[in-house]
Amino acid sequence: MRRGGGVRRGDHAHDVTQSQGGDALEPRAALPEGERAQPPSLVETAIPETLVAGSAAIVSASDPHEKVTLAKAIAKGWFKRRLSLGLRSASPAMPDRPGRPLKPELRAPRDMPKRSTQGERGRLALLHALAHIELNAVDMTWDMVGRFAFEPNLPPAYFDNWVQVGLEEAKHFDLLNRRLVALGGAYGDLPAHDGLWQAAQATGHDLLARMAVVPLVLEARGLDVSPAMIESLTTAGDEASAGVLEIIYRDEKRHVAFGATWFRYLCAQQGEAPEPLFHHLVRSHFRGAIKPPFNDRARAEAGLTPGFYKPLVATGLSR
Repeated sequence: MRRGGGVRRGDHAHDVTQSQGGDALEPRAALPEGERAQPPSLVETAIPETLVAGSAAIVSASDPHEKVTLAKAIAKGWFKRRLSLGLRSASPAMPDRPGRPLKPELRAPRDMPKRSTQGERGRLALLHALAHIELNAVDMTWDMVGRFAFEPNLPPAYFDNWVQVGLEEAKHFDLLNRRLVALGGAYGDLPAHDGLWQAAQATGHDLLARMAVVPLVLEARGLDVSPAMIESLTTAGDEASAGVLEIIYRDEKRHVAFGATWFRYLCAQQGEAPEPLFHHLVRSHFRGAIKPPFNDRARAEAGLTPGFYKPLVATGLSR
């Protein structure tokens, strides 16, 4: 469902980025923090020549290490100006489902076992669940880059921002998996639910719907629950895991800020009022619940004001 029109962009060079939580476009002078922190060996991988093809390769990769390595390498190539966008090339189609390893076993959310969050086993279960969320976030973000690259009137800053998010989601998975290994586990040890990708499938036809559901509902929920998880891990004496969640929490604020900025930008391009359209899109495409408690301060810092989400609690999500 495309609401806007316009002239399709050429495959031009990009040299600006959207500032966090604002409307100004600023030059990007350096690679984003997540990319700078990666070992050089991970970003020297041979990669596709375009961002669109690279995005498809990331989502298609079934091995998590390969997926993460590709994300880091493609982000480096993009920010080093070694990749074109790929609008003038014969680009591969984005896959309907992402590549996945043989483990973990994927189940419907209703079939997931209830696990205690207490003790070392509880921490392992929590970190495993978060790692699975972040792996899905890698795919949903890079799918948003590649699937919607041909939308009209997207400025270069759109791609700078979401490549940065895709890089950071890969970093998050890597950090969580390293903690699992340090605690004697690994990603794949426990079953995981298969509901997250449904958000991508339900919004694959509409960039505004994808923007509403993924960064402004799913990632915003991370802002609500992260402080309590960080406190719980700190109380349990697991400072290392708490530190990983603090990194994720900090980055998620930026991701929600990008979502809020670009949602408003797209609404302005199409002459739509942001809050009413957000309510319509969430009711139409999101099958979960929007429920308190909310981290109103963190949401506001990211540009997601109460007028977006609180009416959804009051009226429910029924269509």
